[in-house]
Amino acid sequence: MEFFLGKFNYWVYIAMMMIGFYAMIAKHNLVKKIIGMNIFQTAIILFYVSIGTKKGGTIPILEGAGHHAVAPESINVAHYINPLPHVLMLTAIVVGVSVTGVALALIILIYKRYNTVEEDEILRQLS
Repeated sequence: MEFFLGKFNYWVYIAMMMIGFYAMIAKHNLVKKIIGMNIFQTAIILFYVSIGTKKGGTIPILEGAGHHAVAPESINVAHYINPLPHVLMLTAIVVGVSVTGVALALIILIYKRYNTVEEDEILRQLS
């Protein structure tokens, strides 16, 4: 039981990923598929942000500048949080918003042409 409670955040991310995956695969409405894709992406972003933190860690900003700078050999990197996952996830959020915008624009064009956003109806009209 301790294993499950100790990694509670990971179980939440897995549940979110499965909800998003289910929406992308099982739903026939194109807008619902996009929402599922966003839920899936949010779960991945939260996962990466959570693995970039550590208990008792501090931000990697060194006190002092110029003549009062800290000597590099006196820095213990084990006390600092890795900022790279957070920076990469900021980029992923921007890309995700852009992809969502383009996907919604395409759904609008599909709706104007086929008068529906249901995948089955569009495929039936194409046949």
